[in-house]
Amino acid sequence: MTIVASTLDFRELARRRLPPFLFEYIDGGSYSETTLRRNVADLETIALRQRVLRDIGTLDPSTELFGQRMALPVALAPIGLAGMNARRGEVQAARAAEKAGVPFCLSTVSACPIDEVARGTTRPFWFQLYMIRDRGFMRDLLAQARAARCSALVFTVDMPVPGSRYRDYRSGLAGASGWRGAARRFGQALRHPRWAWDVGVHGRPHQLGNVAPVLGNSSGLEDFLGWMRDNFDPTVTWRDLDWVRQEWDGPLILKGVLDAEDAREAAALGADGLVVSNHGGRQLDGTPSTARALPAIAAAVGDRLTVLADGGVRTGLDVVRMLALGARGVLLGRAWAYALAAGGEAGVARMLALVEAEMRVAMALTGCTNVAAIGPDVLVRDGVPVSAQG
Repeated sequence: MTIVASTLDFRELARRRLPPFLFEYIDGGSYSETTLRRNVADLETIALRQRVLRDIGTLDPSTELFGQRMALPVALAPIGLAGMNARRGEVQAARAAEKAGVPFCLSTVSACPIDEVARGTTRPFWFQLYMIRDRGFMRDLLAQARAARCSALVFTVDMPVPGSRYRDYRSGLAGASGWRGAARRFGQALRHPRWAWDVGVHGRPHQLGNVAPVLGNSSGLEDFLGWMRDNFDPTVTWRDLDWVRQEWDGPLILKGVLDAEDAREAAALGADGLVVSNHGGRQLDGTPSTARALPAIAAAVGDRLTVLADGGVRTGLDVVRMLALGARGVLLGRAWAYALAAGGEAGVARMLALVEAEMRVAMALTGCTNVAAIGPDVLVRDGVPVSAQG
């Protein structure tokens, strides 16, 4: 039996419970997965400055982002197909996030549509959108997000085309259309009876909930990658994002920025925030990790918009590292997807509780009693505090 002592333990539980085509989709990256590994490895190398004999009797890990008070400086990142990890999974995850006092972001390509998540929660959540060829469909999704009182729009800009993810082909999620692919996935589901009963039987409909009105009956798993390939707009430029800004009057967050020059373009566009991200190592392999890219971007635009980050974050200690590198908030991706697969809403709630506990220990041992105090002063490079290096 796997004892969940840290968020990393949820990964093994998810691997055991999910059919391979779903687990490999969550777990994998693009090409040889160099960037995927860098995200984790580079973040682990970030050294923190331990301080002693500080009054740490009261610790406050809360913060405020985009006018929303949050119990922790984290949000649950948008993940496609997450609703297949547990029965109506996005609703379960959104409820766990709401109870923990942190934002949940629903993906365009979620299993549960916007209105279902809205019915299952009481507080506004974030919505993630891609640039899609059919602007009328985009306008309709934005209208649905407004009707659901979504409090922020996370617009993904690093996916004009899907990355080459070899694991998806090997597992049968991609490149296996028609009855052969369905039979392969069905066979995997039968070997995971708990998932098959909970999600396969009782978790229907198995659709891309937000896309179903466009695809009709052809909106199952076999259509997921094909729809992305055929409908994402590779011609999009910064000028096209003016249209998004005009259609959405709430906070606009651009997700997928890795370059300081692009960050300045985002600020000039009028974005309210950006997410320093390489899509979890799932797009262009060989790019810098987010831990390496973050400081320069924060220095370039941190005074003009809110800088968030994701990639490689597995623990509350990693959250503190990202904040020290210049982020004001952190998006958790795989951490909540593993937890959802392992234990549904309770699993996500447990994951967030572990992140908070780990954050509190890291804050105490660095002498930071609140989130605002976590900055470059708590970093050490080559054994010397960064603040002393000029």
